[in-house]
Amino acid sequence: MGLISEFKTFINRGNVMDLAVGVIIGGAFATITKSLTDDLIMPVVGYLFGGADFSGYFIRLGDLPAGFKGNPESYADLKGAGVAMFGWGEFLTVLVNFLILAFIIFLLVKLVNKLTAKPEPEAAAPAPTPEEVILLREIRDSLKK
Repeated sequence: MGLISEFKTFINRGNVMDLAVGVIIGGAFATITKSLTDDLIMPVVGYLFGGADFSGYFIRLGDLPAGFKGNPESYADLKGAGVAMFGWGEFLTVLVNFLILAFIIFLLVKLVNKLTAKPEPEAAAPAPTPEEVILLREIRDSLKK
């Protein structure tokens, strides 16, 4: 079997196609989650903590480079100039984004498991004791007496 035909067989397997669809949908889902975080949740969190753009909170660790023409209070400008910073606001935004995504995936998996769960068999009644066992027990009890 040639390399090309092996590759064709590999690609045509259902698992590979399912994985490809999952990656594409996951990428699209990530943009929705990012928008949910950046456009809806983090502005509210930022408002509660005194700023509209929570991802812009940082601590500048390095000096401004010579000839810096950006805003020294802008995280994006400083990052673009290569200034060393502790970007805790951006990290917090990414962390919240991850937690939201993980929670939504948890809910989806829980829903799929619920929809595809096989009904559990009812607990079977204990099998009746065979007549031989009953007879042996009676003999044992008689011998003890």
